[in-house]
Amino acid sequence: MDWDEIYELEKQSGASGSGTSFFNPSSGAANTTGNTSFTRVLGDLDADDPMGLNDDAADAVDKDREGERERRTRNFVEEEELEATPLERLTRAWVNERHAPDILPAEEDLLAGLLDHLRLQARNVQILRDDPQTSESEHIRIMLVQTELERVKYVVRAYVRTRLYKIERYARWVMQDEEVQRRLTAGEREHASRHAKLTDKHLYVSVLQSLPEAQAHLDDTPVFYPSMITQPDKNRPIFVHALKDCPRVRLPDGAPLEMKKGHISLTPYHVVEQLLARGEVELV
Repeated sequence: MDWDEIYELEKQSGASGSGTSFFNPSSGAANTTGNTSFTRVLGDLDADDPMGLNDDAADAVDKDREGERERRTRNFVEEEELEATPLERLTRAWVNERHAPDILPAEEDLLAGLLDHLRLQARNVQILRDDPQTSESEHIRIMLVQTELERVKYVVRAYVRTRLYKIERYARWVMQDEEVQRRLTAGEREHASRHAKLTDKHLYVSVLQSLPEAQAHLDDTPVFYPSMITQPDKNRPIFVHALKDCPRVRLPDGAPLEMKKGHISLTPYHVVEQLLARGEVELV
């Protein structure tokens, strides 16, 4: 019996004046004897299944929920595996540069592409701002674009400042190592050369010219003392995050370390230096 039939029966019951209609309840005994049709429908439901759901229906609901969870997980993994945007790649390079004790290869092409895009966007924004036909809503969108441009500029400046800090700190070491020089741009190599020469000249005029000739050098390498040329400390511990399943590496104590995708580990920099160069891990 469906709800339309129940409704018709209740209307007929109310029309006969019995006073026991579910839709027109009366006082007194009607409250205890009425609603027979509705009670009969409720009685048809399984007493062990008050919600009207049998085991098959419950299983179907569980399967639907499980399938939805699997789809969400699959979509999340696919989104992670999508190629990163230029800004995301530069942000990752900046974070790696900040945490790595060594000077990493310059992202010259990536940086040049972003700078060209910034110049193009800035020119378009200026044209729209000067256009008298630009509406108020368009001016709001222009402000949002300008905010995004400033965010990108901040990442670019931070990346360049981080590299310049390392280049100036290790300038003399950079000029003595050709492999490190290949990681720099032409402008960075020129800056490192000028900085190293100015530093040497300043130290000679300030101190070295007053010392005996045997001690007036900046490249002495005593046996039991650290080098006079400042170099990166590749034994410094860093936190590393695996972007994919990485091959096994060996820690200084001889223990093996195998990092799966998503694994985060604290290890000396030289242990994962090659993994970082291949883009299999990132520093955090």
